[in-house]
Amino acid sequence: MTDYRFPRAAMCLRDRPVRSRRLDGANRGEFITRTALGFTLWAVGICLSPALRAQSTTFNGTVALSSQLVDRGQAITGNTPIVQGAASLTFPAGWSVGLSGAAVVRSPSRLAEALVQASRHWSLSDDWQMQASLLYYRYSTGNRSGTSDRTEAGLNWTYRDVLTLGVSAIYVLGAEGHRPRGAADLSLHWPLAEHFSVSAGAGVAQSLAAPYRPYRYAHSRPYRHDSTGLSRYGHVGLLWASGSWRIELDRIMADPATRRQSGYLGASPWVATISRSF
Repeated sequence: MTDYRFPRAAMCLRDRPVRSRRLDGANRGEFITRTALGFTLWAVGICLSPALRAQSTTFNGTVALSSQLVDRGQAITGNTPIVQGAASLTFPAGWSVGLSGAAVVRSPSRLAEALVQASRHWSLSDDWQMQASLLYYRYSTGNRSGTSDRTEAGLNWTYRDVLTLGVSAIYVLGAEGHRPRGAADLSLHWPLAEHFSVSAGAGVAQSLAAPYRPYRYAHSRPYRHDSTGLSRYGHVGLLWASGSWRIELDRIMADPATRRQSGYLGASPWVATISRSF
């Protein structure tokens, strides 16, 4: 779960410096993973393109300004204003693709996080919907949160656009000896009167980034202790929406281990966001 579920997207992914090096075990695994993902998306696109061209599509976009970028209770940026953008295409057959990006306002040319997503949804009944999705997250090189690029495969079940339960399988790219991690999230959106609603969420995930733990001696450098423990996080917020405008104030909650995963970054207890859709 992302504590603020803004559909992050839009903008180009930032290229990393090209280095001449041999592919060791970890790099070879990352290369194979990205190649397989790219080939799969290309093959799916080839198979679907005739049908999609024959149907009308819907474009959705959103821009937003937030006080901080927080993902599953973990701070991705410092407590500083963040600009976000999202764009997606939805097809009548139930497929959708989207891009999103977030950057610190004072450095808008450098993306703090970028996301590519492909999904498919089905109507199970008048009350229930199901969605399967594949996501690729990319973070700026040398980000202070210590977050690594990753892929996620997820399944979500939604009841009347009010209650959503999701499970995810997560694979961190480029991590030597890394095994897929799991996450489960539950979110609630309850309408109130006069354009207001309450949003809440809670989740648990196997730790993706190991917390920083210093040695006993002052002159020693910190090291990252590998941990596969569970991270617990959540949020409670008040949402106002009218037309294409939306304002949300969330109280962020996370256990101490989750907060320490960001090193010296910490998720602010409050995150405010204003957004406009088009």
